[in-house]
Amino acid sequence: MPEQKRFEPLPQDAGMRLDRYLSEQLPDQTRSYLQKLLDQQMVLLNGKPAQKKDKVKEGCVVELTLPDPAPLEILPENIPLDIVYEDADLLVVNKPKGMVVHPAAGNPDHTLVNALLYHCGSSLSGINGVLRPGIVHRIDKNTSGLLMVAKNDRAHQGLAEQLQDHSFLREYRAVVYGRVKDDTGTVHAPIGRSPKDRKKMCVTTQHARDAITHYEVLERFRDFSYLKFRLETGRTHQIRVHMAYLGHPVAGDDVYGPKKVLTKLNGQCLHAKKLGFVHPTTGQWLEFDSELPAYFQSFLQSISHP
Repeated sequence: MPEQKRFEPLPQDAGMRLDRYLSEQLPDQTRSYLQKLLDQQMVLLNGKPAQKKDKVKEGCVVELTLPDPAPLEILPENIPLDIVYEDADLLVVNKPKGMVVHPAAGNPDHTLVNALLYHCGSSLSGINGVLRPGIVHRIDKNTSGLLMVAKNDRAHQGLAEQLQDHSFLREYRAVVYGRVKDDTGTVHAPIGRSPKDRKKMCVTTQHARDAITHYEVLERFRDFSYLKFRLETGRTHQIRVHMAYLGHPVAGDDVYGPKKVLTKLNGQCLHAKKLGFVHPTTGQWLEFDSELPAYFQSFLQSISHP
């Protein structure tokens, strides 16, 4: 049965494009999916069909109909999965570097979702639509490590709520360029889409979302630092953007790093090491830890003995 949503924008939301406003209110939905709903007149602004370019105002009312998930058109693929934990409601997967989480333009198959469909069959939540069944949160293609997958809508809802209220434990490891001065610190800087390049994110005050990253230096080398991160929020490319903002981009990052990128890393040296959350059914706290992958350990060894 279609789900109905109703929102009343706050004063600070005034002037924001409707599609962007909806993506902030519904972080577990992709912006492209919400734009599609706008095109299909599934969104009303003050009782009338809205367009994605419409802007919200204080006092207006936004109503949205989320249709039932369409039948899946993505093919299951027998791709091996490193499953750290699994029960009837969810599973935790250790994603390898180089694997895309869900199908998108340029990556229609060989994704984590294709592998999950083979492993789980039809038992994945449908909240995120046909392209992202079961996906509660994601990590970038070239970031390795832990992420959780919901097997039903009830579990997905419970996990998504924890993401929204920042009660998740998400701890990362990264090697960054340069010697980071402070032993510990917090980057509290809003992140939004770059006005110069729509494929990139940046620290900005324009239509941005609050972003908080805590870091601790584990070891310093001649040209690099090895850091531990704890995410308080989960914005797109958050660690990569915040560290570039500090002048210490993640080693190997070909988007936010220096032009002369470390190609031997095949992308950023960033690993989602720990994941902790309350099980949405049992109420039990679950916590998982993933070993640093071989590429990461090898790079650490190479910079400690230059």
